[in-house]
Amino acid sequence: MSDVLLHVEHLSHSFVNGHGSRKQVIKAVDDVSFDVHAAETFGLVGESGCGKTTTGRTIIRLYEPSAGKVTFDGREISGPMTRDLRKYLSNNLAMIFQDPIESLNPRMTIEEIVGEGLKLRGVTNKSERHVQVVEMLHRVGLTEEHASRYPHEFSGGQRQRIGIARAMIVHPRMIIADEPVSALDVSIQAQVINLLNDLKQEMGLTILFIAHNLSVVKYFSDRIGVMYYGKLVEVANSDDLYLHPMHPYTRALLSAIPEPNPLTERHRVRIDYDPERDHDYSKEKPEMRDLGNGHSLYCSETEYEKALKELD
Repeated sequence: MSDVLLHVEHLSHSFVNGHGSRKQVIKAVDDVSFDVHAAETFGLVGESGCGKTTTGRTIIRLYEPSAGKVTFDGREISGPMTRDLRKYLSNNLAMIFQDPIESLNPRMTIEEIVGEGLKLRGVTNKSERHVQVVEMLHRVGLTEEHASRYPHEFSGGQRQRIGIARAMIVHPRMIIADEPVSALDVSIQAQVINLLNDLKQEMGLTILFIAHNLSVVKYFSDRIGVMYYGKLVEVANSDDLYLHPMHPYTRALLSAIPEPNPLTERHRVRIDYDPERDHDYSKEKPEMRDLGNGHSLYCSETEYEKALKELD
């Protein structure tokens, strides 16, 4: 489609531990493909260690891809890292990190942290940088007085707002938000999510939203991809995924969401997922198949036909 902004095709990334006979290759992202359309929020969910953070970091080139191709607005961004490509990435993509404490340099003031992107883009005039930093701080709910302070003087929620300001100061076209609320109190999570939503509407942002909290992802995302052990196993519109989950792992994840009503929570049935029990791939190999209406499922031919009957 013409509105595809980010195209990820057969992306893989492996970590290598040890050397020689003790060398271990751990495939964290294994042949992942998906599209993110302009001005949409694409949620990437899965349990800890499934490879969703590695996927985001590989897309933005914090990690080098082991295989595959990533295209942003028609330009490949997974090739050799040239100065021109580095500049293109910094102008178009930005990342919000999970830990609002570790991701901020404790020796830098907030003005220096937020204004660093402007400095790298060639805004050398200090007064001009100050004006833009203060404007962005106001947009994320902070004030000019906060610019001269240091990260340790802020709460977790305020630090995450600083991280958002740092990402947004260069006016990127796309944000990769890596579990931006998981380290925050529940009362603060809604504030940060609403802030991201407002910025998305105001600035026409495209967001890759990485999280393990399915309730948050459903509220915030237009489409959702579910990852399991480095594989993308299901992709669907947000409502479709919650109403008609087709992969047994997706069903297991959804069954783990607590009910707000203690009476219904008491009778909630948990579903467990066992790949060896739930799949037989000895004869038919799985692949990502289209179920229609933007719904894709990683399955065998037999599972595909069964899923189509269930959707009828």
